[in-house]
Amino acid sequence: MNDVAGTAESLPEREGMDYDVVIVGAGPAGLSAAIRLKQLNDALTVVVLEKGSEVGAHILSGAVIDPKGLDSLLPNWREESDFAKSEVTEDVFLYLTETGGFRLPSFGMPKILSNHGAYVVSLGDVCRWLGAQAEALGVEIYPGFAANEILYGANGEVVGVATGDMGVSKDGTPGPNFTRGMELRGKYTLFTEGARGQLTKQLIEKFKLSDGREPQKFGLGLKELWQVAPEKHKPGRVQHSFGWPLDDKTGGGSFLYHFGDNLVAVGFVLHLNYENPYLSPFEEFQRFKTHPKIRDVFEGGKRLSYGARAITEGGFQSVPKLVFPGGALAGCAAGLVNVPRIKGSHNAVMTGMLAAEKIVEALGQGRAGDELTAYEDAWRSGPVGRDLAPVRNVKPLWSKYGTRLGVMLGGLAMWAEQFGLKLFGTMSHGKPDFRATKPASEFKKIAYPKPDGKLTFDKLSSVFLSNTNHEEHQPVHLVVKDLALQKSSEHDVFAGLSQRYCPAGVYEWLEDAPEGPKYQINAQNCVHCKTCDIKDPNQNITWVAPEGGGGPNYSGM
Repeated sequence: MNDVAGTAESLPEREGMDYDVVIVGAGPAGLSAAIRLKQLNDALTVVVLEKGSEVGAHILSGAVIDPKGLDSLLPNWREESDFAKSEVTEDVFLYLTETGGFRLPSFGMPKILSNHGAYVVSLGDVCRWLGAQAEALGVEIYPGFAANEILYGANGEVVGVATGDMGVSKDGTPGPNFTRGMELRGKYTLFTEGARGQLTKQLIEKFKLSDGREPQKFGLGLKELWQVAPEKHKPGRVQHSFGWPLDDKTGGGSFLYHFGDNLVAVGFVLHLNYENPYLSPFEEFQRFKTHPKIRDVFEGGKRLSYGARAITEGGFQSVPKLVFPGGALAGCAAGLVNVPRIKGSHNAVMTGMLAAEKIVEALGQGRAGDELTAYEDAWRSGPVGRDLAPVRNVKPLWSKYGTRLGVMLGGLAMWAEQFGLKLFGTMSHGKPDFRATKPASEFKKIAYPKPDGKLTFDKLSSVFLSNTNHEEHQPVHLVVKDLALQKSSEHDVFAGLSQRYCPAGVYEWLEDAPEGPKYQINAQNCVHCKTCDIKDPNQNITWVAPEGGGGPNYSGM
């Protein structure tokens, strides 16, 4: 947290810089927007802020990318990049039981789920390459600077952002190396922070962008990168599965993607509307790897990296209004993931481009600081809307009817959409994820097996592989608004579920403390997944950006 104790008058004045466009977040959406802006008008001044230590440091995704976004932005990307080496050659769909399972026939899958023509990549590497393309066009990119404050003009319009103060002591006062943040002011500001972005959350509330929309839904994605024995490697194989270890009422799925130099990305996605507070997404992921149809791939292999990240899952009916005076949302900040495809980067690229095009139009007309209504009007009727609309009922059907029946109905709905039939209209998601958790008294504790250190691991050794680091003497960036409520509800009613939903060992309840159960926050472990901000049953925890450069430093993810 970068709020400094004392009045603003007692602090040095912030320096500022003016740009045509300010972009928050150097992910696929932000970088694509920056590139498109310069493609359309080289004279524009464009700046991108990135809280990670470098472009790509905080990027985590499966990732099988649909190339249509990059094809539109940079048609020669296959020849000019070095990440497009693993085109998908085989789609495998599995339903797992505790001891076995079966493969679903590919011919029975809706066409939209086919991955042929897609590529298995490290999305972090894609973003590093996009960052280089943007800089070559004259875009200024500042990694290691977290945007912590939205700046507003005289009429309430967004006029830019400010980076967080550096060198703030744990008590919130300026430390010996204190430096004020910078103001970056723009005629338009584009927010591309990814799922559950700190500033995006504020904008949605202030401008009521979710009014009339369904609640946003989320999943938690956990991923490991392995180098496997050469004989276990199947280049271009993309495998998705669902079922065990989750019960029928708990939504989620898993993947194995073969690519690169004997690399396999293994991941597990758990829908955050699960009910049982004793469930641990991390432990379920570790259990998944022990399945007879899964574990053989990793025998003789080596785990290289680990990470976790929240994923937007609400889809078409949960996308908020994307524009407000002075700016817009794009990419996963806007919630544009296609859940059954487990893909969002193509929509991030395309909304970044679309927003850039509408900004250039507005600037060309001499406008600034107004609503980009043309962007809001265009996305649903364009390729992004056409990608999300046919799958809009898959998530609510899954949530309502459970995995077995819900997935079958979702498949039926996608088949029908191919022929223009809308079997279920547009379904509601119902309540937000934090209201889905039920009291611990309704469940039994889950006895998870101990990790073996070869195939399954604990949280701390996993966080070590994420290269996570934070400046030690800064304020805790996970803000608990009411500690008494955390004890009376999160601990007493929900059995301290934050100890389990957090995939990085950030939260602990110390039961043997002399004064009674004490809540301990190990903020150094935080991998910035945002699950606590989403799943806490009282919305009592707020994630805010720590000092810029803090957090994971993912490699190959």
